[in-house]
Amino acid sequence: MAKSDRSYIKEITKIERQHLLVLDDFGIQRFDAQSRATLMEIIEDRHGKVSLIITSQLPISKWHEVIGEKTIADAILDRIVHDAHRIELKGRRRAGNR
Repeated sequence: MAKSDRSYIKEITKIERQHLLVLDDFGIQRFDAQSRATLMEIIEDRHGKVSLIITSQLPISKWHEVIGEKTIADAILDRIVHDAHRIELKGRRRAGNR
C-alpha cells in the first residue's frame, strides 16, 4: 500500500470504521518493518474500542518471532492478549491432509 498516494490512509480509515476486524491466517509469513508498523497502528487504534478476531495455525508462542522487532512485538501482543478470549482447537489430522 503506497503512503504517498493516500491509498494507505483510505484503507486504514476503512479498517478503523469496522466494528469487527478478522485477521485470518496470522503469521503465515514474517512481518517486514512496514507491515509491523501498519499492524501496530491498526491494533493501537482498535485497542479497547472494537472487536478483533485473529485466526492462526501458528502457536501464540511463535507470534513474537513472526512479528519481529522485540519492542514492537511486545506492544502488539500486549494489546492483543490483554483482554482476549482465547480458543485453541485441537484435533486429529485426517488421512491425506497435511
